[in-house]
Amino acid sequence: MNRRALILTASAAALSACAPLRQRPELAALGFRGPRLTDEAFVSFDGAKLGLMRWLPASEPEWVIVGLHGMNDYSNAYHLAAAWWAGRGIATYALDVRGFGRSPERGVWAPVDLVIEDVRLLVEAVRERHPNAKIALAGISMGGALAISAMAAQSPPRVDRLMLFAPAVWGWSNQPLPNKLSLWITAHTKGDWVVKPPEWLVREVTPSDNIEELRRMGRDPLMIWGARSDTLYGLVDLMERAWTSPGAISVPVAWFYGANDHIIPRAPTVEAVSRLKPGARTAYYPKGYHLLLVDQQAEAVWRDAEAFLRDPPGAWPPSGVPAIPANVAGMTALDPPKAAKRTLSQGQPSGL
Repeated sequence: MNRRALILTASAAALSACAPLRQRPELAALGFRGPRLTDEAFVSFDGAKLGLMRWLPASEPEWVIVGLHGMNDYSNAYHLAAAWWAGRGIATYALDVRGFGRSPERGVWAPVDLVIEDVRLLVEAVRERHPNAKIALAGISMGGALAISAMAAQSPPRVDRLMLFAPAVWGWSNQPLPNKLSLWITAHTKGDWVVKPPEWLVREVTPSDNIEELRRMGRDPLMIWGARSDTLYGLVDLMERAWTSPGAISVPVAWFYGANDHIIPRAPTVEAVSRLKPGARTAYYPKGYHLLLVDQQAEAVWRDAEAFLRDPPGAWPPSGVPAIPANVAGMTALDPPKAAKRTLSQGQPSGL
């Protein structure tokens, strides 16, 4: 082997060793019977048992929602909305995406196309279980990005409608340069380093105004707090893909977003929404936060989602909230006036 070939071989090996860690399909056991639903799981094409939660109405549903959760969450993200929808005759099957909840290799990022295949096959299994129902795919935050990517794929899941709740579309094109550099370096040199947000950021960033629900999530052992740097790298890749892809969605879509979303910025959201095909529906909640399905005003979102599925006569959404503005300036114009800052008097605590 000459010197150049040796250098190229060594460089390739080094780059491979430093590549972000990714899940791989499992090896199905001998006698594997194919994808199927069980009581607490969806068994995918490779035999992997993925956590699954379901909320079923008393009678056979007209609509079934297949739900994808957000980053570091799991299927229980739908527990409030799905219980309400079940009372209205709508079923929900929510998946623990690979790497989250009760699914394999917790904390390790799974390639997007692998997850899309899981979702496509789950939809087929749900269709087989409910042959007379219409199917909607729903996604919260990261799950929304997965849902967009799935519906923009060459072989999208066979669903009738798509619902996106504050989908994560903050990809590389919209990340600040320091974020890009630090994430690339850490993901490729120390991918197993767990990144946890600093306390000041946790105090400043509020995912929901439902404090009781946030406390419940904090006690839930199936939640993940912090993320590997290579998992965050995979998430930003996914968000970039979702940001560029809305124009490829062919089914009716509803996009829900809150004015108080501190997680997914306004600019990439309006840019992604602008790519939707004509006729897409959007809703902008002045009192909404990032976790729209658990906020204090969440029932308004649940009702709007139900109305999107059933498409009754009359204006949509029933809540009367406006559509997502076409630009950030339009969003800002809808913001309530900010309270004037108080001047600290002598002896008054500053909070510093």
